[in-house]
Amino acid sequence: MNRKEQLRKISITEQFDLCIIGGGATGAGIALDASLRGLKVLLIDKNDFAGQTTSKSTKLIHGGVRYLEQAVKKLDWEQYKMVQKSLHERDTLIKNAPHLTRPLALLTPCYTWIEGIYLTIGLKLYEWIAGNHGIGASKWLSRKEALKTIPELKKENLTSAVLYYDGQLDDARYCLAILQKAETLGATILNYAEAIRFEKDSLGKLTELHFKDTLNGETFSVQSKVFINATGPFADHVRKMANPKLKPRMKVSRGAHIVLPASLMKNETAILVPKTDDGRVLFIIPWQDHLLVGTTDEEDKLSENPDLEQYEIPYLLSYVNRYLEKEVSPSEITSGFAGQRPLLGKAEKSSDTKSLVRDHEVEIDKNSQLVSIMGGKWTTYRLMAKDTIDQIYEHLWQQNPVACTSDYQLLHGAEGYCFEDWEKLSAQYQVSPAIAQHLMKKYGVFAEKVLKLTDNQPELKGLIHPNHPFIKAEIVYVIQEEMAMTSKDILDRRLGLALRDAKVAKDSEEMVESFLALNREI
Repeated sequence: MNRKEQLRKISITEQFDLCIIGGGATGAGIALDASLRGLKVLLIDKNDFAGQTTSKSTKLIHGGVRYLEQAVKKLDWEQYKMVQKSLHERDTLIKNAPHLTRPLALLTPCYTWIEGIYLTIGLKLYEWIAGNHGIGASKWLSRKEALKTIPELKKENLTSAVLYYDGQLDDARYCLAILQKAETLGATILNYAEAIRFEKDSLGKLTELHFKDTLNGETFSVQSKVFINATGPFADHVRKMANPKLKPRMKVSRGAHIVLPASLMKNETAILVPKTDDGRVLFIIPWQDHLLVGTTDEEDKLSENPDLEQYEIPYLLSYVNRYLEKEVSPSEITSGFAGQRPLLGKAEKSSDTKSLVRDHEVEIDKNSQLVSIMGGKWTTYRLMAKDTIDQIYEHLWQQNPVACTSDYQLLHGAEGYCFEDWEKLSAQYQVSPAIAQHLMKKYGVFAEKVLKLTDNQPELKGLIHPNHPFIKAEIVYVIQEEMAMTSKDILDRRLGLALRDAKVAKDSEEMVESFLALNREI
């Protein structure tokens, strides 16, 4: 994707069918779904793609063990259906981008026999609900088997464990792959484009949006048949911009994570802490040569830049030390981050709202006809997009929806992907197996395109830092091909280095800025 080309497409398009505000997973999913249905699409984001909630998740693709427990305890059919749909989507997400996902084994340690029986039944039910979309069989493990699976587990009072499977994803790059696929199908995609104000017709319906290019201050206006608000926790801001009479709907839940060295747990199996002392669910997960620990879950004030708070570190570390034999100290933390998840309050009576599933909702404002997609979670992004487009066809255009085909659409980098191709790349371009494997997992079939940049510039094979497999050619590639405009775009999201090792990322900023100065095109 090239930003100048996207701006050119905006300048020559008289009217879009859809203008999507928000470039996270949900907005990206809508852009892809709509493009597959033949619609003319524009997507803008105030900052970078996946810059907020989308890139600050626990990196899991899951049905929701916690939701299933609530569904059973409260006999809640809606919660049950949400788990069922999420487990179906889990399978779809993995199949559509195998380079950015993987099945993940999770072990839940048990410290009483009753706990072991309870969790075994619950996770067998979880597996049963997945049906044909299951990605691995759950099973009860003896104490000996549990310690063989994760030798670092704390042994005291351990009686058994239960093993089950969910999925893991590279969230920021998965979102980018969705957007890249949409762009190849004709969608116009633009980051650093802030929505400023709407224009309306005599009946109050939205007809035009003014937005500002925040990189150079230039302003633009675009006309669209429908405007979609896919801004996650920030949805109320756009809703009020479209109709000041609308009452706030959004609440935010804060999720904090810390990152630790992989040496603390040398295997590919994660730990699920099913219930903390204050009733939360926590994970200790092998992730990109590190351990990811999170998430917290508590009410928070809306913020564009939520930071990891000091009080969250001992909370998260306390559970690491409760479940691992070796004591882990704060000095071993390599990075940390916090994100905010959008939660829905009650619908106001004056809005034309249809609740599709408990976890997300499509709201169509009667006056402005702004379409807002609110709530939801990463795993159901595709369903949220489908529901949004279906509702536009049915309620705004009074048509039967064109069929949705996003469920079997391979994303950017997945077409013809075979992980074993790393061997060919390693031999052909004379890079280490670790580098070749890393590139395959980040870029899929476009890993070779990254390495081709080194043909005439062999110095681009050099590592950004000796402790990590990232090479300098990646910096050039994401600037030229993935609309990375700032060092944070590159280090936080395109490469993800900052989420693994904050100090190395900080030390690399000057070098990244020098590449930006040479290659960036605004």
